Amino acid sequence: MDIRKGGRTVATFLPFVSTIFIGASALFVAAGWYLVSRRKIEAHKKAMFWAAVLAVIFFITYLSKTFFIGSTAFGGPEDVRLYYTVFLLFHITLATVAAVMGIWTLVTGYKNKLHVHRRLGPITSVVWFISASSGIMVYLLLYVIYPPGETTNVWRAILGI
Repeated sequence: MDIRKGGRTVATFLPFVSTIFIGASALFVAAGWYLVSRRKIEAHKKAMFWAAVLAVIFFITYLSKTFFIGSTAFGGPEDVRLYYTVFLLFHITLATVAAVMGIWTLVTGYKNKLHVHRRLGPITSVVWFISASSGIMVYLLLYVIYPPGETTNVWRAILGI
């Protein structure tokens, strides 16, 4: 689907928007980590709340593009495709782990199970940063460094089959 808006297509604009949201989410996680290290607990809670909201907006934007438009296949050179695919599978796995850990960490924080939350939070934050960073890199590889490939179903885009 190629709906043009001001020289860009919806298929390339939505990934840009979703990447901004996940990057902003990671920045709020970093702010929350800093705030809790300074014992500013209420500010920490607010930062983490907004990190979660931004992550949910990212996910809704990402899923909307995937369901209604399709997924973008890698459009770069064939000799880079295998490396990209391995990197993408690493990112997908890490993003899934980060999402589950993020929910678990939020729940333990809101339920005041601080003995678990204090142990889980730093690990979750690191996984979140790596996941967000690798997601931004996937965006750059798909839309900036190389021209976007075809818009197709998710399995064909991921595995190239």
